[in-house]
Amino acid sequence: MKRQGNLWADVVSFENLLVASRAARKGKRFKPNVLRFEYDIEREILRLQEELSSKCWNPGPYREHIIRVPKERKISAAPYPDRVVHHALVRVIEPVFEKSFIYHSYACRKGKGTHRAVDAFEMLLRKYKWCLKMDVEKFFPSIDHEILKDVIRRKIKCQDTLWLIDRIIDGSNPQDSPWRYFPGDDLFTPAERRRGIPIGNLTSQFFANVMLDPLDHKVTDDLRLGAYVRYCDDFAMFSDSKEDLLRARERIGRFLERYRLLPHPTKCHVFPTRWGCPFLGYRILPGYRRLLPGNIRCFRLRMRKKMKEYREGSLSLEQVRASVQAWIAHASHARTYGLRKELLSEVVFTR
Repeated sequence: MKRQGNLWADVVSFENLLVASRAARKGKRFKPNVLRFEYDIEREILRLQEELSSKCWNPGPYREHIIRVPKERKISAAPYPDRVVHHALVRVIEPVFEKSFIYHSYACRKGKGTHRAVDAFEMLLRKYKWCLKMDVEKFFPSIDHEILKDVIRRKIKCQDTLWLIDRIIDGSNPQDSPWRYFPGDDLFTPAERRRGIPIGNLTSQFFANVMLDPLDHKVTDDLRLGAYVRYCDDFAMFSDSKEDLLRARERIGRFLERYRLLPHPTKCHVFPTRWGCPFLGYRILPGYRRLLPGNIRCFRLRMRKKMKEYREGSLSLEQVRASVQAWIAHASHARTYGLRKELLSEVVFTR
């Protein structure tokens, strides 16, 4: 397996950091921390470049908040200059890993995304009789730091770039990591191994794909189940044989244990495709889709919050429009014309 070196000069170049700052500010241009950085952007980028080149750069403290819809999760936001560094790193290392990623891995990749994954899922749902739907239990809080570093080192040998990757991983804020034992552990092993990377970082989303790339190749190359779709830690396999999928479920469970991960105990099922299945915010059946109730509830809660912020003057009309249009675009990928009319009639922004 060929490993890539000589990446550091590209990571810390002024041009790369400048492009990374433009990517990091997308959708956040008028936030105070972004405006402070942009006010003297050349000086800020030169400062980042110097800190990285001299190995003095350290991740800053995360801001944390809890979201409870559709399920409770801790979201962590890195300081804006750190996010520029994350974009600069991913811009350089992504092509190295992209060569080995399988086609049907859809999360956080150019030309892929949620709706492409849903389209692929629905196409396979129509084509096969049985589906095995799985996900990884508490995936981001469970990612083992040393195992993640080892998987990354299978592709990258540039020591300077690995220093930055390790600094970002080690700088993760504490996560609500589950206490688990795996074969070969002693009593103290779970306490000795650091686990969890923050949901919200671009690097975390990218590292998630890297961490599960061996699973993709296990399914497609070893189990030879080419009818496969994965979006982050949600994945599904399709076949005309229920027995093949049951055997695959057992083998995948054992394979994930090597990476100190576990399939979700209540979300890994084999079922007839004619029943349909929830996937990425939709209930997908052969021939049509519906929005999940949790998605509708989340939209209502979010709109109430934004109506309040707009009345108080802390939210602009442009921000309101962008948020509503984003949800409409998502909802329009299902049969929701009547539902959209009903929900949008409830939304009135006044000052």
